[in-house]
Amino acid sequence: MQGGEANVAYNCLKGYLKAGYTKSGDKVAGAYLNWANFSKTPYQSATHGDRYVNNYANATAKAYGKFEDAGVLPVGSVLAKDSFLAVPNGSVMPGPLFLMEKMSSGFNKASGDWRYTMIMSNGRMAGTTNGKGAKAVAFCVECHASMADQDHLFFMPEEARN
Repeated sequence: MQGGEANVAYNCLKGYLKAGYTKSGDKVAGAYLNWANFSKTPYQSATHGDRYVNNYANATAKAYGKFEDAGVLPVGSVLAKDSFLAVPNGSVMPGPLFLMEKMSSGFNKASGDWRYTMIMSNGRMAGTTNGKGAKAVAFCVECHASMADQDHLFFMPEEARN
């Protein structure tokens, strides 16, 4: 699926994704679509199950848009990555909402003080760092730790950036 096709699929799914995620009761799930989207097109992320994703950031995390020059994001920064899967028969399926929230120093040294949360498309909370279902997001902590030198942040491919 190329950029144009991915945009069409995402535009069809966006309302459905938001409706499902908001069932979780998480305040970010209902707000992230109003934030800056740093993806000009959904892109395929191997580390998120080969799903197509978009990268949103709240106003506190605006420096995320500087990508590799973002530096250390402040406490209160929240990044949201919604997702969908394209299957070989041409169908698309909604995927989880992946969240990163920068917490106060001492929250979780291994995560660089980021709280990771995964919300399934039906609103079920799969897990959150230091909380219920933490094992479900342990992979997030481990993977992002490889980027500790840039505040545990990965950045999208240049061709997908706004």
